Amino acid sequence: MVVPAPDLPARVRIHEVGARDGLQNEKATVPTEVKAEFIRRLAAAGLTTIEATSFVHPKWVPQLADAEDLFPQVSDLPVRLPVLVPNQRGLDRALALGARQVAVFASATESFAKANLNRTLDESLAVFEPVVRRAREEGADVRGYVSMCFGDPWEGPVPLHQVVRVCRALLDMGCDELSLGDTIGVATPGHVQELLSSLNEQGVPTNVLGVHFHDTYGQALSNTLAALQHGVTTVDASAGGLGGCPFAKSATGNLATEDLVWMLQGLGIETGVDLGSLVATSTWMADRLGRPSPSRTVRALSHKDAQDSQASQDSPDSQASPDSQEQ
Repeated sequence: MVVPAPDLPARVRIHEVGARDGLQNEKATVPTEVKAEFIRRLAAAGLTTIEATSFVHPKWVPQLADAEDLFPQVSDLPVRLPVLVPNQRGLDRALALGARQVAVFASATESFAKANLNRTLDESLAVFEPVVRRAREEGADVRGYVSMCFGDPWEGPVPLHQVVRVCRALLDMGCDELSLGDTIGVATPGHVQELLSSLNEQGVPTNVLGVHFHDTYGQALSNTLAALQHGVTTVDASAGGLGGCPFAKSATGNLATEDLVWMLQGLGIETGVDLGSLVATSTWMADRLGRPSPSRTVRALSHKDAQDSQASQDSPDSQASPDSQEQ
């Protein structure tokens, strides 16, 4: 058994985003029943936080237009099922169905706030404040996503103080947790450590922070390790590496949950996730989407399973004897 290094946590909570962030960009409509089965399989694999859907207007994200139909099909699962709510109307819809964990989606830059929310940064924060307040009054937990924490396709590198300001504003209005998003995948481990240190210096504790990395430059796992070394214990990931960002065209897929679990297992860090079951789930979903999973771990383990199965069939021990053929 591998014992985690002294500078690493003993356990990490994976915030699974495949069913929401992972599927929202799919051009072909994924049937509601398939989404529900996907979430059920993710829960069976041991994931305890599964972001289910978004109560955004269907015009903006048509793939998630079935939120009202989907959520009741999975709401009895014994896991946390956060949902994204863009405004008061979205919150009303989510609360009416019994959602107990919600999330708002903010930006660290003006350009992305305008592209994604059609508002200035300050205007978007003003919209979120009554949403967060009412959600807390109703007893719901609130997560605040902060996108473009490391770089913006229009503005370039994002100043640390800008990210800190948005994070402080979300915490001050009542968010329980923040997710730091590397939306276009340009972060490096040194940048991750620098941002986390800046947040701590400005009164944002590490225990309210999660990280959300994209793998555009192949740095998602390296960046995750840097965050873990700083004390972060919540990591966003998407089963099979599904997803990207519809409003940031340069963004590639999310960090694959299987790749994350493989690394964490090698470090001796507990997740509660059964990797074999998770790989089978992502392979099943990839079949439904009609293309292979982008996750390296899914591809490697699926190939290994296929080889092992073929080797077993080809083994002399598996060949039936004349006597056995008569039975």
